[in-house]
Amino acid sequence: MIEDRVEAGRRLAAALQRYSGCPGGLILAIPRGGVVVGREMSVLLRLPLDVLLTRKIGAPGNPELAIGALTETGYLYVNEELLASYPALARLSEQERLEQEREIDRRRRQYRGGRALPPLEGRTVILVDDGTATGATYLASVHALRASRVGRLVAALPVAPPETAGMISRRVDDCVVLATPDPFYAVGQHYLNFRQVDDEEVLRCLAESWRPPKQQPATTETP
Repeated sequence: MIEDRVEAGRRLAAALQRYSGCPGGLILAIPRGGVVVGREMSVLLRLPLDVLLTRKIGAPGNPELAIGALTETGYLYVNEELLASYPALARLSEQERLEQEREIDRRRRQYRGGRALPPLEGRTVILVDDGTATGATYLASVHALRASRVGRLVAALPVAPPETAGMISRRVDDCVVLATPDPFYAVGQHYLNFRQVDDEEVLRCLAESWRPPKQQPATTETP
């Protein structure tokens, strides 16, 4: 059992010490809860923190059932097995997809002032969330980062079901999942404190994350 997202971030940072101060390294957190975890990792590993905006597309009438997920890069992950069993979901979920596009745009303006993701090609990127169940949101994020040609992709999760953890591990270069309980019902059941995270807390975490020290301008001695 994990105390809260702060403890989760500290434990992940301890497990990922090999990336501490990695040149060009970057932590990307999936909002909202993942940003609280990522803030702790950022400070302890001395790596900058940013967000990767990915939104789950839920089934009509059952939003917890993930049909797929949409990332801010435009990558759409679809649960092909689910749609094969219930083809009508594809048509019914179109409105949900449009709503998530609008929410991604709102969060981009709220969290980054409208700016795009920083350059990712060739960089070591640690992708963090506060946990995952079906893996739809996380796997969509992994595929989007692969398409962005990151140099090394590291998965960091406090908790995930064994099957989902295995799927993720096969798609990244390095993977740390603190706990893989079985049976697995919901991420929040594995935290003592799993309170809601709002936009203000996301902004505070981003402001409190590690920043590289500013280089002092070179001085010229007067002869």
